[in-house]
Amino acid sequence: MRDVFTVDGNLFYAAELRVENNVFRKRLAEADPEADGRPLPAFAGSESLLPEPVWEGHPEAIRAYRRTWEIAFGNLRKAKAEAGFVSDFIDTAFNGFLFMWDSSFIVMFGKYGARAFDFQKTLDNFYSHQHKDGFICREICEETMREQFSRDDPASTGPNVLPWAEWEYYQTTGDESRIRDVFDPLLAYHRWLYLNRSWPDGTYRSCGLACGMDNQPRTGPGYNPAVSHGHMSWIDACAQQYLSAVILVRMAGMLGRSAETEWLEEEAAFLKDVINGTMWSGEDAFYYDRRRNGSLSGVMTAGAYWTLLAGIVPEERVSGFISHLDNEKEFKRPNRVPSLSASDPAYREDGGYWLGGVWAPTNYMILKGLGSLGTDVAEKLAYEIASDYFGAVVRVFEKTGTLYENYAPEYDGTGVPAKDEFVGWTGLATVSVLFEYVFGIRPEALENRISWHVNLTGRHGVRRYPFRGGLVTLIAGERSTENVVPEFELDSDVPVEIIIYVAGKVITRSLPGKQNG
Repeated sequence: MRDVFTVDGNLFYAAELRVENNVFRKRLAEADPEADGRPLPAFAGSESLLPEPVWEGHPEAIRAYRRTWEIAFGNLRKAKAEAGFVSDFIDTAFNGFLFMWDSSFIVMFGKYGARAFDFQKTLDNFYSHQHKDGFICREICEETMREQFSRDDPASTGPNVLPWAEWEYYQTTGDESRIRDVFDPLLAYHRWLYLNRSWPDGTYRSCGLACGMDNQPRTGPGYNPAVSHGHMSWIDACAQQYLSAVILVRMAGMLGRSAETEWLEEEAAFLKDVINGTMWSGEDAFYYDRRRNGSLSGVMTAGAYWTLLAGIVPEERVSGFISHLDNEKEFKRPNRVPSLSASDPAYREDGGYWLGGVWAPTNYMILKGLGSLGTDVAEKLAYEIASDYFGAVVRVFEKTGTLYENYAPEYDGTGVPAKDEFVGWTGLATVSVLFEYVFGIRPEALENRISWHVNLTGRHGVRRYPFRGGLVTLIAGERSTENVVPEFELDSDVPVEIIIYVAGKVITRSLPGKQNG
């Protein structure tokens, strides 16, 4: 089923036939570096194309939102054919390389700015770099055709969140053509991980750099936490592969290609069973990495909450599992959510990078996981976490005028270390977290609806909210208490159903959209 081919005359490996369907590799082969002479958009000329948040009495939040986009537009870059890039992109804002982990999260807030610049196409450049066996390096050079790691390096790739990033984009746009383009490279990449990053028992391994949480003390003594897998089954890697499998099965169903993902349905069922059967501590009500002797690591990392987002956690375990997020001795610190529990001996008050640092990607993942549960308890917790986190980011912004790579968990300040002007994935905090969990507005394009969980009592909402190729206005008026249903200003130029959860009620408003002619 697979052809063997050679690279540089001496390296042989099996080619994945689905890579032959990778349209981004074909674009690279056919690319004319002079074909796209369009200049990159500037923030000054793009502001009217961006969503406009409304929040009376909170000008500092609007300032932080506006500055986020200003920094983001300053990080736009032209694709260089000599680097193997096929689409203009937003730079990771770190070291001149494009990072898979960072970019996957950057496009999750960038989706809101797609009318001005199609941030999602940043990911095209990873697909164009896919090797013929499905491998994609997690860091690719923006200037020349160079990758940071060889395939055999434990830190060479991951985490596998590209399918989720594409699915989140689809929830806003409803663009099935994008799903059709990315399905083959995503399926080939998942297959490569299945063949090259799993243990004999079918669980997955990673390392600090490959999982994105560089210096967490997960591997134990005798191993370098950044670059060693520690002979462990990694809870986040296993959950991410389950999530990838589930999303790819959904995509295949949309495209009429379900026969190609039957093996993924089997893998997902297996992973769910093995995670719940061998990586859960009933005593602690928490998921841990599993060591090669079968024992659990006991390191309480925020990465365990990938299981919640993936839908792996049985209903009877949810309450105990999410209670750690509301425990002041663990994850409920002044700035939520630290990436490492405060109960861990390695936890640092200044964050110490991933030794408790508060990061946009893990916070957003946790919020999405809570939001997927559909319970009042989970919604309340998500709103509290989002409000705390957003508030801390904005207060630091007001003092410094910028946004940072990560933040301290114990006080209003930057993590140590933390890069400034980081947009970067911190744009999630002031765009996606604001819209989706402080305001509570979440797109669901597959069902052609927007869900709105109204928690604030002041006037708030969004104008020019992008949805399925149109623009929607969603404004809630001021109200005296949380038990009062406010007046709503709703408008849309595309048909959409708005499901509003407010004051213990569920209100449905169907907007017909503007009629042509």
